[in-house]
Amino acid sequence: MSRLQRGLTGLTSYSRQGTSGTGMSNHGIAPGPANKSFEELKRHIHSKLVEKLDLSKVSDLAGDTLRREIRLVVERLCDTENPLLNRMERERLIDEVLDETFGFGPLEMLLKDPTISDILVNGPYTVYVERRGKLEKTDVKFRDNDHLLQIIDRIVSKVGRRVDETSPMVDARLPDGSRVNAIIPPLALDGPAMSIRRFGTNPLKLEDLLNYKAFTPEMAMLMEAAIKARLNIIISGGTGCGKTTLLNTLSAFIPNDERIVTIEDAAELQLQQEHVVRLETRPPNIEGKGEVTTRDLVRNALRMRPDRIIIGECRGAEALDMLQAMNTGHEGSLTTLHANSPRDAQARLETMIMMAGFELPVKAMRQQISSAVDLIIQANRLTGGPRKVTSITEVLNMEQDVIIMQDIFRFRQLGVDQNGRAYGQFEATGVRPSFMPRLEAKGIKLPSNMFQERVLLRD
Repeated sequence: MSRLQRGLTGLTSYSRQGTSGTGMSNHGIAPGPANKSFEELKRHIHSKLVEKLDLSKVSDLAGDTLRREIRLVVERLCDTENPLLNRMERERLIDEVLDETFGFGPLEMLLKDPTISDILVNGPYTVYVERRGKLEKTDVKFRDNDHLLQIIDRIVSKVGRRVDETSPMVDARLPDGSRVNAIIPPLALDGPAMSIRRFGTNPLKLEDLLNYKAFTPEMAMLMEAAIKARLNIIISGGTGCGKTTLLNTLSAFIPNDERIVTIEDAAELQLQQEHVVRLETRPPNIEGKGEVTTRDLVRNALRMRPDRIIIGECRGAEALDMLQAMNTGHEGSLTTLHANSPRDAQARLETMIMMAGFELPVKAMRQQISSAVDLIIQANRLTGGPRKVTSITEVLNMEQDVIIMQDIFRFRQLGVDQNGRAYGQFEATGVRPSFMPRLEAKGIKLPSNMFQERVLLRD
């Protein structure tokens, strides 16, 4: 019998004994609602559970089986410590103790809600969520700063990272791929703060984005053709506009017989192909050593015989290595970056190239960009929350010192409705892409009238 199972047995026998003849529990606290608030009772039962169990063995047992066994034990503890709880209070107490023991405490009820896209924790007593594009305050609270720190530590330790006074900022991920950022005192003045960008276990598919009118079928056809013809694509947009979701969706068009290497700060891409190698950066250790940057991984990926390289997000000097890879036989690469328009994306790429430490002339940088990048897909989050692909832009060649770009499809906002939600129309600009011969060489044929100037869809 394992130490954990012995602990379970011991706790079960303890809970069956009930209280002593004096009506006092083993901790000398008289049961009853008058003597314990709900939170105090939850803490007391949780601490008693932790006392009796060897939690280091939890991972050795099947999760569902273990949770069922622990649930029985907590039910008996509820009977022992406070038999006057009504059924609803009792169920809530049991669920919260289990979440405290095996999950992420008060966050569990939010993580189970599929309508929530962002969870924003501003200290232990203030938690906001974004639901359908609107921020709203919740009643969820942590006991105190220590309780919130404990949950943050539980999240980041699962992916081999740490957060403490010497390293007070951390990026991590949840088991479902949701992105987590946490910052703690002394940098966070009002207590630990955490943001969770939800990324569900069932990622949005092309049909879902079409139903949400994020883009039109014609735009989807062009993006699919561009992926299959191995065009180099950059997805640009602001925070929370759906860049990663779009990257995930487009990656589904990559053929199964290609070798893909993904590079991310916190692994969140959920590619459906079989031949995928996932790489993740590593922060420095407590001595400031051992850091592995995105740039290091891009260089290493070039030696791994990839058919395609997908970089979760370009933020710095790795942009130069990425452009060089696109220019040297690694067609079909994809990445995202923060920018408000395709022209801003070009300027941002130039800035990131300079971060590599090379003082390249502007013309040389722009030649690199124009020859490497084929398509910029711009995603924006509009007033009221809707996320749209606002333009699909082809990157052409250089004319003097200027990169020539042309919009193939675009979204034009016409106004804001009575609910404060932006509306508009998708348009074809009438421009036929210059890369059409590349598509046809790959055996991809698009309808001849697809690019005819017209309104594609009114939202």
